[in-house]
Amino acid sequence: MGRHLLAQYNVATLKWPLDAPESAGFRNALDRINALGEAQAGFVWRARGEGFDSATPAPEQNPEYIVNLSLWETAEALAAFAYRTEHRLYLRNRGSWFLPRKGPSFVLWWSPEGHLPSDVEGEERLADLTAHGPTERAFDFSIRFPPPLVKSGNPV
Repeated sequence: MGRHLLAQYNVATLKWPLDAPESAGFRNALDRINALGEAQAGFVWRARGEGFDSATPAPEQNPEYIVNLSLWETAEALAAFAYRTEHRLYLRNRGSWFLPRKGPSFVLWWSPEGHLPSDVEGEERLADLTAHGPTERAFDFSIRFPPPLVKSGNPV
């Protein structure tokens, strides 16, 4: 078993369509904030394309349901981006653009290096966090779990 990366999945439902004037503050910042995240130390990967880029929802997806999925080297690297860059301003103002959600909207888990998680996996982890609270399988920043131990081959 090799190294693990921190997967993060978050969801939100817009109060108004993405192209509505009320969503402009969020919409106009998307590309800039995504680029800022990708430039951070510890950033590894972000899901892109249909279903992930807010302007291109998947055909079966509610167009107001915004999904973000990424991989990071450490929880500290993700937290530095989320809470110590311009991104924090958008976190503070999320109530301006998004509907309140029952339960968590954000989940973390350790993913084996080389595996790209999917939105289905993210939804399963989010459901697990909602049902059971933070565990090694699905957690948040309030209770973090370390990555699984790397197991080496059997000694000769």
